[in-house]
Amino acid sequence: MASLLAGGLVTGDFRLALTGTPGTGKSTVARNLSERGYTVVSVESLAREHECLGEVDPADGARSIDLDMLHDSLAPGWSSPPEHPVIIDGHLSHHLPSDAVVVLRCSPDILEARLVSRGYSAEKTQANCEWELLGGAWNERERGSAWIEFDTTDSDVSSVVESLSHWISDGFKPASPGSVIDWVARMEE
Repeated sequence: MASLLAGGLVTGDFRLALTGTPGTGKSTVARNLSERGYTVVSVESLAREHECLGEVDPADGARSIDLDMLHDSLAPGWSSPPEHPVIIDGHLSHHLPSDAVVVLRCSPDILEARLVSRGYSAEKTQANCEWELLGGAWNERERGSAWIEFDTTDSDVSSVVESLSHWISDGFKPASPGSVIDWVARMEE
């Protein structure tokens, strides 16, 4: 079934994982997509619903998620397409069954400022900036789903959402970018 949403014609219903390091703009982009008619669900809410949340880690205040258990819980119900397009928001979303993955990226120095303004500890900020520097989500790519990345460093939300909407309406083409953002190489320039 094709769905017509603001921003373009979606050629079928799908699950899209919206991932990236904390602070890259996932929730902001997801909120904007929700305003355009997409159903948005967070990894945390899925984990809570399927009883896959662990205890709060006192070191960073986050609750662990049993991804294997969550994946296994979702797989039977998610073996067929959803009734409407679904955006899965969260930095672990690329580990869940999806038809396509969007990785939001941000220059580590800008990311650091964003995380500090959120009140992240120095250790948590450094760990996330290192994760971004190394392209963490790309290194965890496991399946053949279409993947693309968007640089949110200097981009406003509407331009990221517009580019993402074009990628969706074009049937997730290209299925993989010709090159990926390499912060290390950019720093060496």
